Amino acid sequence: MKKTILSLSVLFFAATATFAQDASAGNQSAATTQNPEALQFVSDVHDFGNIPQNVPAEHEFTFTNTGKEPIILQRVQASCGCTTPSYSKDPILPGQKGSVKAAYNAAAAGHFSKTITVFSNIGTKVLTIKGNVEKAPDSSVPENKSVIKK
Repeated sequence: MKKTILSLSVLFFAATATFAQDASAGNQSAATTQNPEALQFVSDVHDFGNIPQNVPAEHEFTFTNTGKEPIILQRVQASCGCTTPSYSKDPILPGQKGSVKAAYNAAAAGHFSKTITVFSNIGTKVLTIKGNVEKAPDSSVPENKSVIKK
């Protein structure tokens, strides 16, 4: 009898916890009814073209809130440590503009393509920066081409 009561109690608490999680998940998804397209970027790709090595390059992606509710950028994450993002921290009201800046350190020579993921209260958006880093000269001192050998 004790085992039956104990088993029923465990089952009851497990069912209650599962129901509570389902109910709270339903409330979270209903928190915003705004369409993810309300986060309208002018462009989601920027090509730097050719840039010199070890000279950081920066681009500002601008967007407009075309929806009816404020947009809150919760976090912005770059695909690697070579790119540093910054973004508008205040809520972007309907009709207002916001921005996401991406700074690329240009340390490695060659072609690059990096993504910046924007997480907001209405969904995610992926931005891309790309270009080609031209290798810097090995030395700033010209090579000695004299015929006299030391």
